[in-house]
Amino acid sequence: MSESVHQEQQARRSFIREPAKRVFAAEFREIIHQFRDGTDEWSPTYSLLPTGERCNRVCIVGTLTDVQKPDGENQFCRARVTDPTGTFFVSAGSYQPEAMHQLEQLTAPLYVSIIGKPNIYNSQDGRNLVSLRAEIVATVERDVRDCWLIETAERTLERLDRPEDGDKIKALSLHPQEPAVWKKMVHAALSSMQI
Repeated sequence: MSESVHQEQQARRSFIREPAKRVFAAEFREIIHQFRDGTDEWSPTYSLLPTGERCNRVCIVGTLTDVQKPDGENQFCRARVTDPTGTFFVSAGSYQPEAMHQLEQLTAPLYVSIIGKPNIYNSQDGRNLVSLRAEIVATVERDVRDCWLIETAERTLERLDRPEDGDKIKALSLHPQEPAVWKKMVHAALSSMQI
């Protein structure tokens, strides 16, 4: 067996899915930096959250407000999911057939949980557009959404209070927002549960 085939098989065996980070829409929309951790084709791609943590995958929960289902040969499904801080733009295509099928079956409005990978697109006018490429889609009840809000608030505050490391220093250089901005977002999200 050749050395390259052996390395590829070893890389596949050692593949471990990274945990999905909880993130609010307002922070997710501000992602502007993606990078690879390694040089080979199996190296994961990370997005750097403005609060200073790298993420390969994220978990969102919110209200599905719109689904655009594929028609004809267009094998691509788009959706919008809102949380108390804003809107996530979600997509699933032929490379995510299970997620695409799950999205196609849904009719807004309802609560959903989605795990997926962040994608950054550069528009012609120079803006960064961030979307979520869905891997897993499930409908949930309001109590699950409320638990996600609490856990996401806790994880966001933990990121803000964590000591500076390379990722956090890079995030602070890219995102000039004061921690108070993100703390206000967390407070607003938690306040929405009382409505």
